[in-house]
Amino acid sequence: MNRNSNVYYIVESGIMIALATVLSMVKIYHSPFGGSVTAGSMVPIMIIALRWGVGRGILAGAVYGIIQSIIDPYIVHPVQFVLDYPMAFGLLGLAGLGRQYMQKISAGSSKIKEYALLSLGVVFAIFGRFASHVLAGVVFFKEFAGDQNVWAYSAIYNGTYLSPELIISIFVIIALWNPIKRLHFWKR
Repeated sequence: MNRNSNVYYIVESGIMIALATVLSMVKIYHSPFGGSVTAGSMVPIMIIALRWGVGRGILAGAVYGIIQSIIDPYIVHPVQFVLDYPMAFGLLGLAGLGRQYMQKISAGSSKIKEYALLSLGVVFAIFGRFASHVLAGVVFFKEFAGDQNVWAYSAIYNGTYLSPELIISIFVIIALWNPIKRLHFWKR
């Protein structure tokens, strides 16, 4: 990448991280021990991943996670902090896998196939975040599980807010995809 590409990446990431932060404050539902359903707050980070690739998407997501830890913290241990913030939000960069698969299919492919690959990228991203939160829950919040299996408890707890986020994110990414592709800056 040349110097201008790096500058564009930094500027776009800064704008998208700021947008994601603002969207995260529009909460539809807030879980009692952290996590919430928002107005598509993960979408800007996934757009960075779709535009710039998995690695740079992970970096932007990790920065966003650190900002989230400052704005809406629920931290009980340093390892839990890493799992629930920079790692969980960094894994949103996995959305870039959808773009990698799209680049391998022919230009004449159907919109349905394109949307399916975008959706797959979103599923990878949110599943990555889900897995990180579940692991943190199993290790650091097992006392809340009571008599339940701690893995099931953590998966259900995190699934209650990440499942709606998945649906919202897929819908918003698909709705925005064609306008994003038409922008001249898309082709770097």
